[in-house]
Amino acid sequence: MLATEIRGEPFNKAAHNRTLRRKLNGRSRGAVERKHQNISAVLIDLGRPYINGYKPLGNIQGMLREIVPEHVAELDDLVAADVTAPQDRAVVDDVLEIMVEPPAPTQASADGSRYSVRDIVAVRDRVDPIDYLRREALNRDLGDAGEDLVMEFERVRLRNAGEERLAEKVEQVSKTVGDQAGFDIRSYDADGRDRFIEVKTTRYGKYTPFYISAGEVRFSGAHADAYHLYRLFEFRRAPRLFVLPGDVRGHARLQPTNYRAHL
Repeated sequence: MLATEIRGEPFNKAAHNRTLRRKLNGRSRGAVERKHQNISAVLIDLGRPYINGYKPLGNIQGMLREIVPEHVAELDDLVAADVTAPQDRAVVDDVLEIMVEPPAPTQASADGSRYSVRDIVAVRDRVDPIDYLRREALNRDLGDAGEDLVMEFERVRLRNAGEERLAEKVEQVSKTVGDQAGFDIRSYDADGRDRFIEVKTTRYGKYTPFYISAGEVRFSGAHADAYHLYRLFEFRRAPRLFVLPGDVRGHARLQPTNYRAHL
């Protein structure tokens, strides 16, 4: 199913569930669904996308952590190509309609800690050093397309509020200043106050972890009243957006993924 979804081909999760239940001696539909959710959590820990619609769920059996990597390894070439693929600009009928509520926290780690897309990223040091979700986060083509969509979103939002002057002032700081600014887009609230926007874009589901630098985290804390993290997800097919306002540490459990070694 993961390979089919990445290729953009249709499939029927309900039919798959029924087929599995016939082979599993009376397991319930919910039990099969939860097991797939456990697999989603393992895939995220392995730095790979999960099947959209299977919300990551914790309390993972140790056996899953051994079996899943063996089965997904054959998809590595497909996933590697997908996370680095070029991305066209998104075209949507009504850009303001892409906004949704942030997802509620869920359980996704074996140790029972809280996990959601707001957890940012899990430490992955158990199985495979290749983190494909990090590769996607470094896809500049995808990042630029996400920022272009947010630029459009902000201008339309301000124009709809009767603030044409402010709409014209919206600035893609990542291009005019650079990454050192600590955010990507300078926009405004309808009353003229600054809105500092960091954009994070993925082609995958809303529970996909994202990466944020230490500098970006510090900036979110220093400018919490004006800071907004815009998370774009399902970008390839039907982009959606949710917003996390204020200090990122108020929404996320930050985990380190790299170490700096001094000799």
